[in-house]
Amino acid sequence: NPAEWGGTESAMQRLFEGLGRRGVDAVAYCPRIEGASDDMPAMPANCEVRRFRAIVPVMGVSRQCRNRLISMGGNLMSFDLIPSLLRERPVSVIHTHALGRIGGIGLTIARYRRLPFVVSIHGGAFDLPNTIRRSLNEPARGFEWGKLFGWLLKSRQLFRDADAILTCNETEADFLREAYPQRRIIVQPHGVPLALYQTDQRQAAQAAFPAIRDRQVLLNVGRIDPVKNQDWLLERTPEILQRYPRALLVLAGACTDDVYGQAIKGKIQHLGLGNHVLLTGGLPSDDPRLIGLYQQARAVVLPSLSETFGLVILEAWAAGTPVLSSRTSGPSSLIAHGRNGWLFDLDQAQSFHQALSCTLGNPKRARDMAAQGTLVSRRHSLDAVADALKTLYEQVIQEKRCAA
Repeated sequence: NPAEWGGTESAMQRLFEGLGRRGVDAVAYCPRIEGASDDMPAMPANCEVRRFRAIVPVMGVSRQCRNRLISMGGNLMSFDLIPSLLRERPVSVIHTHALGRIGGIGLTIARYRRLPFVVSIHGGAFDLPNTIRRSLNEPARGFEWGKLFGWLLKSRQLFRDADAILTCNETEADFLREAYPQRRIIVQPHGVPLALYQTDQRQAAQAAFPAIRDRQVLLNVGRIDPVKNQDWLLERTPEILQRYPRALLVLAGACTDDVYGQAIKGKIQHLGLGNHVLLTGGLPSDDPRLIGLYQQARAVVLPSLSETFGLVILEAWAAGTPVLSSRTSGPSSLIAHGRNGWLFDLDQAQSFHQALSCTLGNPKRARDMAAQGTLVSRRHSLDAVADALKTLYEQVIQEKRCAA
């Protein structure tokens, strides 16, 4: 759903843009969501977007749960995607950014058409805390009639049969190398357009959200969802306000879990934080209002339970803003603790408060750390990411031709 785009969708949109500058045309297939607009944010000229009808193959699932699974990329099924991919011409490589049955459809068509097949893991497959793994399986309770199609499509063989597997961080890459020692495993970071975040957009943010004026903005960017763990941040806010009465917590992101979203609003009211927390709703990654919020913020805070990469971190650094993040695999691979940002442990809240005090209490050090982060962002340019992927495509295409 374009209104609920997050890091994965933004990363793909930017990837298409970079590939387009290198002569690569893309056709992106994505689910149609009931009641949501098919209008997409501006896509590069080299990319066509086509919709397919997605099915949640579980009996007894509510409409709300079904739409959440489609929106979040649950283990879906589609019957019209199969003939669409069979008819698609011309095709040099099939690259799935979804796992499960949808990925299995891509693998099946790639085999039938004798095309190279590439898999990208965005949300983590092996690199997931047990609590997250259980919660992802919870919505699918009921009679899952789609298991037969998963078996027919060999969706459990995605990694075993892929010509290349891309993941966002070394932790998951190590898991994959151990499980699939014969496969080509590549760490493929996301890219960020630096110039976009270095154009001053503070006025756009202040016009849209007047409450941020003359406040110490702590910005959290991410969908309102249990994985992003905004609830933990709200629990810390009363203590933050005792030390920094001008602090304003800004939660920027679309709600993808209605129950959790209502709980967040209830907690804001229960803790008396109505004047200290701002919910912006969903904002596209290239929206001047969001870029202005990054630039206005004194710190970007990520208390996520799981982050396999953390595109938000690169965006914050590109905007010149320091970052505080929970110690998950993606941020831990980007942040050098105490040098270009801060890592904290969710079960040790004091480590978060100490990092925040170092950031808000020492503005010069915070600026220096953000500047060090900007240097990291430059290594993740769109051009570098697109160059690497085009080279990979050329390799797997040539290998498939030689094997024919």
